[in-house]
Amino acid sequence: MSISDQEARAILRDAEQIRSADEVQAAVRRVAHEINATLADQHPLVLSVMGGAVVFTGQLLPLLDFPLDFDYLHVSRYGNGKQGGELHWKVAPRENVRNKVVLVVDDILDEGETLQAIRQRVMELGASSFYSAVFADKENGKSKPIRADFVGMALPDRFVFGYGMDIHGAWRNLPAIYAV
Repeated sequence: MSISDQEARAILRDAEQIRSADEVQAAVRRVAHEINATLADQHPLVLSVMGGAVVFTGQLLPLLDFPLDFDYLHVSRYGNGKQGGELHWKVAPRENVRNKVVLVVDDILDEGETLQAIRQRVMELGASSFYSAVFADKENGKSKPIRADFVGMALPDRFVFGYGMDIHGAWRNLPAIYAV
C-alpha cells in the first residue's frame, strides 16, 4: 500500500521521535567498532537485507576497517504492512556463501523469524559461520528464535520507522527513529 505525500507528512507530524539522529549515529559507530573487533581477520561476505537495511549498511560499511565481499538478499514478512505475514524470498542467498564467514546486516529484529530463516538458508548453502548485525532489536517481550550478534539499539514494542524502516512504504530516509 503506497500512501500520498500528504498522508506521509501527516503520519510524521503525529509520530513521536524516540531516538535522535545523534543517537542513531552513535549506535552505528559502536556496532562498527564491535564488528571490527570480531571480524577483522575473517574477510567476511556481508549480505545486506533489502530494502530496510540499505541505510544502515550504507553507513556501516565505510566504518569497517577490513577487507570484505558484499552482496544482498531480499526477503520480507511485512511488505508495506504493519504486521508480519508469510516469508517471501525476492532474492535468496546465493552459492557465493559457501565456505565463507557471513555477516548479515538487517534493519530490525522484531520476532526473529526472518533472520532465523536467513541464517538457516545461509548455513544450508555451506557458510562456514554466520553473524548478524541489526540496527534495532524490538523489545516485544516474546521469545525469539535467534539473537543478533551485533545490535545498534533496543527499541520499544511500537511500530517504528525511519533510518531504513518504513511506514506504508514511506520515511525510510529519516535520520532519526519515530514511533506511532
